[in-house]
Amino acid sequence: MGSEMAKGKPRSNRDHAQKKHRPDISDEVIAKQLEELLTPAIDAQASYYRQLDLRARILTLPLMVAAVLTLLWRDVPSVHELCRMLAREDLLWCRAVKVSQQALAQRFLEFPAELFERVFFEVLPRLKHRWQARQNRPLPTSVRKAHEQFEQIWIADGSTLEKLFRKLGSLQAIETAPLAGKMVTLIDLVTRLPVHIWFCDNPRRSDAKFEDQLRSVTPAKTLLLPAIPNSNGINLYRNKGHKVNEDRNDPVDVSSGYGPYFSEFRCA
Repeated sequence: MGSEMAKGKPRSNRDHAQKKHRPDISDEVIAKQLEELLTPAIDAQASYYRQLDLRARILTLPLMVAAVLTLLWRDVPSVHELCRMLAREDLLWCRAVKVSQQALAQRFLEFPAELFERVFFEVLPRLKHRWQARQNRPLPTSVRKAHEQFEQIWIADGSTLEKLFRKLGSLQAIETAPLAGKMVTLIDLVTRLPVHIWFCDNPRRSDAKFEDQLRSVTPAKTLLLPAIPNSNGINLYRNKGHKVNEDRNDPVDVSSGYGPYFSEFRCA
């Protein structure tokens, strides 16, 4: 009887479990670093922001970026709690301000993700510069040896995003919560910083379908590795247009060694 009841019980999603009601406390040092890093990147988008005709008296681009960062950094459990925080305390570079939960929720639904993406890519060069300025940790031997052959060593990782919460009115009529989409991230193995990010609404899109996007941003002399190797190792393919072994498309297995033209290959 007990086993039958256990079988009939629906499986819970740990990511959708009830969260704590109190957000994490702020850290003044981290808040200051975030402000110094992001304020110039946000200011750089001011002209484009105005072109999109998204101007609002309160819910501006700086406030929306601060709100999203606060949601993630301080693990804020809901938009309702975020509104309470906005009313009683300064959030990063934004002063405390009263705003209704309905207005903030609607702004989140309408605000273009492209603006956050543009801020992200504006910040990346500064993060890389900071990494170069403080570089004092030796690279692993395998990475150092590969870096002797390649100018860049990048990793491509695809992830299916978790199911959406059905608290949104647009999702409550759906019987089961849909997956949030598919994301592929390109990461620099040396700096451990992201290089590029792609998003697709279709959560069932194969990682292989992102090959054209990966190739479009990958320069020559780059070792491009998948996050999950195949059973025999990682398959490497030569760059398009390379004249050595022009008639061959077979992969070179990293597990068997670099091979005669390893420095001429990129990973597919």
